[in-house]
Amino acid sequence: MANNQNPEMIKKVEAVIDQIRPFLEADGGNIRFVNLTEDNVVNVELQGACACCAMSTMTLKNGVEEAMKKAIPEIKSVEAVNLAQ
Repeated sequence: MANNQNPEMIKKVEAVIDQIRPFLEADGGNIRFVNLTEDNVVNVELQGACACCAMSTMTLKNGVEEAMKKAIPEIKSVEAVNLAQ
């Protein structure tokens, strides 16, 4: 996985994650930015309750990915590196 050397885009991605984090923390979870690939895929790690929750894939796709794409249209998807997909 290549690391996208676009610090401005990474800053935007981290800002979106910071906005989402309180909602995940309210349910005992968390999210950590891992990297941004050259083809604009955001890799994250779901932590705490989110790492083992049966709804985590739905949270990732319907919550995190939708918010990310809305804020940064260039983003193609959000993938959790620690979830079996």
